[in-house]
Amino acid sequence: MSDGEIRVGVIGCGGFGLFALQHFAQVPGVRLVGMAGTHRPAAAAAAKRFGIPDIEDVEKLVARDDIDLVYIATPPFLHYPQAIQALRAGKHVICEKPFALTLEQADEMIKLARKNNRLVIANLMQRYNPIYDKVKTLIDEKILGEVLHGYFENYACDEQLHPDHWFWDKSKSGGIFIEHGVHFFDMFEGWLGEGKVVAAQANIRPGSDNIEEQVQCTVRYGDVVHVNIYHGFTQAGRMDRQELRLLFERGDITLYEWIPVQVKIRAIADEEQTRKLCELFEGYRLDVTEIYSGDSRKCQARHKQLDVYHKFEFEYGLSDKKWHRYGELIRSMVADQIAYIRDSSHNRKITDENGRNSLAMAIEADRLAHI
Repeated sequence: MSDGEIRVGVIGCGGFGLFALQHFAQVPGVRLVGMAGTHRPAAAAAAKRFGIPDIEDVEKLVARDDIDLVYIATPPFLHYPQAIQALRAGKHVICEKPFALTLEQADEMIKLARKNNRLVIANLMQRYNPIYDKVKTLIDEKILGEVLHGYFENYACDEQLHPDHWFWDKSKSGGIFIEHGVHFFDMFEGWLGEGKVVAAQANIRPGSDNIEEQVQCTVRYGDVVHVNIYHGFTQAGRMDRQELRLLFERGDITLYEWIPVQVKIRAIADEEQTRKLCELFEGYRLDVTEIYSGDSRKCQARHKQLDVYHKFEFEYGLSDKKWHRYGELIRSMVADQIAYIRDSSHNRKITDENGRNSLAMAIEADRLAHI
């Protein structure tokens, strides 16, 4: 580092790499100084955007003395070899998800980073979303009672994924659970603790050359909470949609978009629970459906006696501009990791264990889907 400045080199800079780099560059004390990867038009355009004179070979980039951190935004099968190169050269590493394609690769990356006192993480930025923290508080403080069940459904776009795209080649992407599902395995683990994949399935697109377009699995958290996770890459872009729901004893909460930006709660609550909910989701809208008094306040669920003041619908939204929120999460992730590089006592939201644990879940889901 030069005067505390973190100098970044990027490997791979297609459309998403450019998007992410524009947010890296906004973090105080971070400067992009080098770029490696293909000579595709997108990479050349990114070089112009940041004033980088050359698109270098990976070997040359990681050997540069004026680079402290390498950001890897290449397809998943390149994460491990490129991260190992960078770590051996003494660089910190942030790579796009997944962390790697196998646990053996992930463990080698972590071992080498720790040996060299370097950072290596996957960009699992969901935990930096303020909505993530609010849901965590809702669960931990049992404002709506115990969590009973959950699901995540991803009706994803495949409009830009032509049949020969690396996304469909499991030797390059790892498959849908590994390439994309790691985000949500990490989210649910953060909310509910360690989980175990108990069932999984996968579908091949009819008439295709082995395009695996839909996967689903069930994960058990603790003794009673099952979460169903579905990913289907089948939709036109204008129909791309995601929905996540958690069921509690007193109602349910639904999050919209794969980076959640909107929340809807349908529940029954007493006065104190309502107050806690309103304090947690500042800027909310609450619409009362029914009000109860006297004996009508008493009801029962799961053989438990409940006291209920009202039934209501509750809405909360940070912004309907998902890509703005995405950028904010990337900036928060980078700032958090930079703080750790400068002071190793800093308590990060995301560590190497997040990348490894989410990959382990994804690998097990993929295994069960193909038994």
